[in-house]
Amino acid sequence: MDKAWLNSYPADVPAEIQPDQFRNLLDLFERSCNQYADQVAFINMGAVLTYRRVEEQSRAFAAYLQNELKLQKGDRVALMMPNLLQYPVALLGVLRAGMVAVNVNPLYTPRELKHQLCDAGAKAIVLVTNFGQSLQQIVDDTPVEHVILTKIGDHLSAPKRTVVNFVVQYIKKMVPKYHLPYAVSMRKVLSVGRRLQYIKPNVDSDDIAVLQYTGGTTGVAKGAMLTHRSLLANMLQADAYFGPILKDGEEMVVTPLPLYHVFANTVNLLLFFKKGGQNLLITNPRDMPAFIGELKKYPFTALTGVNTLFNALLNNDEFKEANFSQFKLTIGGGMAVQRAVAERWEALTGLPLIEGYGLTECSPVAAAGTYNQSEYTGSIGLPLPSTEMRAVDDDGQPVAIGESGELQVRGPQVMRGYWQRPEETAKVLTEDGWLFTGDIGYMDDKGQFFIVDRKKDMILVSGFNVFPNEVEDVVASHPKVVEVAAVGVPHAASGELVKIFVVAKDDNLTDKELVAHCRKQLTGYKVPKLVEFRDELPKSNVGKILRRELRDEMKENQS
Repeated sequence: MDKAWLNSYPADVPAEIQPDQFRNLLDLFERSCNQYADQVAFINMGAVLTYRRVEEQSRAFAAYLQNELKLQKGDRVALMMPNLLQYPVALLGVLRAGMVAVNVNPLYTPRELKHQLCDAGAKAIVLVTNFGQSLQQIVDDTPVEHVILTKIGDHLSAPKRTVVNFVVQYIKKMVPKYHLPYAVSMRKVLSVGRRLQYIKPNVDSDDIAVLQYTGGTTGVAKGAMLTHRSLLANMLQADAYFGPILKDGEEMVVTPLPLYHVFANTVNLLLFFKKGGQNLLITNPRDMPAFIGELKKYPFTALTGVNTLFNALLNNDEFKEANFSQFKLTIGGGMAVQRAVAERWEALTGLPLIEGYGLTECSPVAAAGTYNQSEYTGSIGLPLPSTEMRAVDDDGQPVAIGESGELQVRGPQVMRGYWQRPEETAKVLTEDGWLFTGDIGYMDDKGQFFIVDRKKDMILVSGFNVFPNEVEDVVASHPKVVEVAAVGVPHAASGELVKIFVVAKDDNLTDKELVAHCRKQLTGYKVPKLVEFRDELPKSNVGKILRRELRDEMKENQS
């Protein structure tokens, strides 16, 4: 196919990558741990882990799984924790044991947790004690045989560990009572594991490394089978695309998005682990004063996040005092980056807010803006090296340049399929490797791709398609608006009306003022007919606004 986007690549970005330069993730981990042994790999709450310590602790963790728990290659081990030093140790330990990591959102309800553990067939789970009660309620109805528990402060130095764990449990009361009598502490796992023999397994590139569950916004959550090769390929694609401005052994990336989310896992953990960088883990980014306090301490060079996070930082005066002296890369993913946020970000930091596009099934990144872009473009950028993208019609045929259709992606980062769901896999993955994304978009003559919206979120007004992103972008540009979500509301005459849910920065903002603002920038049928002000909008664990919950809420109110 004609890869028009290659003409828009920076001169030092290659058209293709070599996805098989590492046989598996184990080889990558061992190489970085040897090459950067005495450099800091992870920082959290003032504590650090060097690459040498990561190697030692992950090896001990792997040896415990192999010898004490008698788990076998390919067994699934669930990880349920926020950004703590324990997470990379456990993840690398699971993978080094030849097993499959199953990332679990710690905020899951017991019902959601039960579904994922049963669907994955997880034999073990590693979790923070804060969520022990959720596990207790359902663990007997799951395949889980082994429970490994850790407290939030367990990887800190002795005095601080005691204080943090005491405050979390008894002052802030963040640990509901639970009863898991057969659980073992992660500290004991590492202590015992150090004395056991670790046997490096024979892991092929096409073996599953991670079962990454989709958000479940359409039906039941499904596990995307991400292989060692697909994750390595996506990491290498990101390295080829952004690597020209990242120096080996000299970078510090800030990680406020949870590492159990595939975007942070691939871009923040894997990419910067390969680069020998330092990873500043933020456990609770919603605690904005503490988050910004961390940013002030370190001369970070890269930051990833979602639009809502960047918006929150920009609306905090303390953020202006952060150390931007070595800052060189900002990537936004997970949801559309809004023009108003991107322009304010660049004005403050001097850097463009680069929008990335991907999905769980792509490990996750498929496209992104270039590192040398000079301004907000409204585009999701160009396909990464070794990635093909196209827009197709309802019959799966490519459409012309500038014409909208469902986006498809093909490349080495695409998943093998959905775990034990061949029929669901067949719906989204063609025999020749094209993945249906469910997103509507188009390519311009420069090879840039533009998302119009999610197919399922489209609003139909009197036969005309209205895409929520466009409406939200206009509303968000109003200086009195903090956040906005647009959804369709059933209407007898027009089929649907556009309704917006707004979090206002100024209590004096009125619906009439917003509608007038929209009328200046939108065609009549796109202008919101209904406005509802809220104190906050529902969000996913990574801060993505959930239009689905707003729609469901409206349906319940109407019934």
